[in-house]
Amino acid sequence: MFYIAEDTYTFLSSIDMKRFESISEYYQFGGYPPPENPLLSLRILDVTTPITEDIEFVCDFYCIGFKKIKSGELIYGKTRYDHDRGWMYFVKPGQILKARKLQFAEKGFAIHLHEDFLMGHPLFSEIKKYNFFDYETHEALHLSPREKEIMWSLYHKMEREYHDNPDEFSKSIILSHLDSMLKYAQRFYKRQFIDRKPISGVTVTKFNATLDGHFAKGNAEEKRLPTVNALASQLNLSPKYLSDLLKQETGKTALELIHLYVIAEAKNLLVAGDRSISEIAYSLGFENPPYFSRLFRKEVGMSPKEYNNQPLN
Repeated sequence: MFYIAEDTYTFLSSIDMKRFESISEYYQFGGYPPPENPLLSLRILDVTTPITEDIEFVCDFYCIGFKKIKSGELIYGKTRYDHDRGWMYFVKPGQILKARKLQFAEKGFAIHLHEDFLMGHPLFSEIKKYNFFDYETHEALHLSPREKEIMWSLYHKMEREYHDNPDEFSKSIILSHLDSMLKYAQRFYKRQFIDRKPISGVTVTKFNATLDGHFAKGNAEEKRLPTVNALASQLNLSPKYLSDLLKQETGKTALELIHLYVIAEAKNLLVAGDRSISEIAYSLGFENPPYFSRLFRKEVGMSPKEYNNQPLN
């Protein structure tokens, strides 16, 4: 993430995408004092002069931001950040963002963490399991006042350990607080999904309608099986966020719902009896009929041939 420093402002005019391989390089480019640890930085964000130029950048390290934007645009991919509601979001290495005329509404914080800092700690593997690092910026975590207090408390604990006489225990203690922050984020996102049930209900309906449209237009044979990425793009959601919304609403992920939809279509075609199993597989977008048969058996408990040979009730 690119944040404005609390004590200085650097005019940034480059519109070419900038890649920051290290946190120190990122700080140098922004005109900030170098971080105390080249693999970890903690920074308070304050309301300052807005950025006046377009900036496109990618960081090769994790970024965790807690802030509210008063004005301007923050764009992830082709999606604009919802600055009226967004509070906290999580960016993994290699994600491209664009910023334009940003101004913060209130104090926040930024955590920049290189993967090397996690070496030898369980978080090295655990952090990759948090889906919200794959959410887009408009899917930010919207915190209640009590939830904000919890996140600030954990940040301040990390900050004290970071600045006050670090020793051989500091890294483990800092990462334990970060681990707690990520676990709370997961809990709060789940609460957000529940609060958004009326919205997510609409999402499920749109998801099914998009699947209907895919097969109704004969796209299966032309574009192969619909993918989670393609459907999420049509719904203006990130794939992980879409799957988590659907999981909360239906108990099934996006991929599971796609499979169930395809198998239901396959059953209907098998019952019609005017196509071979291979023809049905190809018509549904499968390049490999054996894969279709394996998926069918997994979902139905029998092969397409066995299903086709069942006596009709």
